[in-house]
Amino acid sequence: MIDFRIDTFLAVCQYMNYTKAAEALSITQPAVTQHIHYLEEHFGVKLFQFQGKRPALTEAGRLLLGAATTLKHDEIYLREKLLDTTKRGKLLALGATKTVGAYLLPQALAGYLSHNPEADVHITMDNTKVLLDELDQGKIDCALVEGSFDKDQYDFLLYSVEPFVAVCRSGYTFDRRPETVEDLLEERLIVREAGSGTRNILESYLKRHNLVVADFSHVTEINNVTAIKELVKQGAGITFLYGFAVQEELARGTLQQIPLAHFSLSHNITFLWRHGSIFRAYYEQLFEELGGKPPK
Repeated sequence: MIDFRIDTFLAVCQYMNYTKAAEALSITQPAVTQHIHYLEEHFGVKLFQFQGKRPALTEAGRLLLGAATTLKHDEIYLREKLLDTTKRGKLLALGATKTVGAYLLPQALAGYLSHNPEADVHITMDNTKVLLDELDQGKIDCALVEGSFDKDQYDFLLYSVEPFVAVCRSGYTFDRRPETVEDLLEERLIVREAGSGTRNILESYLKRHNLVVADFSHVTEINNVTAIKELVKQGAGITFLYGFAVQEELARGTLQQIPLAHFSLSHNITFLWRHGSIFRAYYEQLFEELGGKPPK
């Protein structure tokens, strides 16, 4: 069981304000100060330095924050697993970014459930930042993400490497045959919202070629891949998506890939959990049960 003063430390890190931390914990501000002083004396280091009245983490404080966040997550996870022993099944709380959750996860989850028919599964689909926050808070156990993350704070395994393609409606008429991404700038780009993993991949590619999304003549933003595909199928514009997200449409001929020179783009899908977790062996097993290939 985690020392209650660690909870105080985590609250101060969350709010970076002793008064707000005290209010959140329903204790007094002097009690918060006392708890932090106890931890500093126990570990023999300063955890915070003050810039005026505002605390800021020292290097030692940042190290303790990472370890304490993992410990808190593991305590929540352990409590859930202990409660699971009183039930017939077990609970899996998994996060996935939206495109991964909609297109890659169902098949992986079906395989998992076929081997764990008594399991209860809770799936959270959101962007990478939200999923990492929920992982830190113990709301989910692990996650499949396409976005970037702090590799010092999370342990991870490469789940898959997925191609990223440009697509349009089959038979779409271009003013001139496109050969490069620059040739598509006169088209309407239909794209996910800023901050999404899919949008970030495209923006990173464009940046490397001194371009931005706004360089397209018209831009339509939609926070739903299915809606984007439907618009593209209606000939409203072009888009860039993971190959797995348009696999069926390409096979049926309702969409076609736009062949572009010097456009060979792929991106990692990563399975991750809190760094240093005592349940690492479980997460590695879960990774394989969800279809991940163990590293050689």
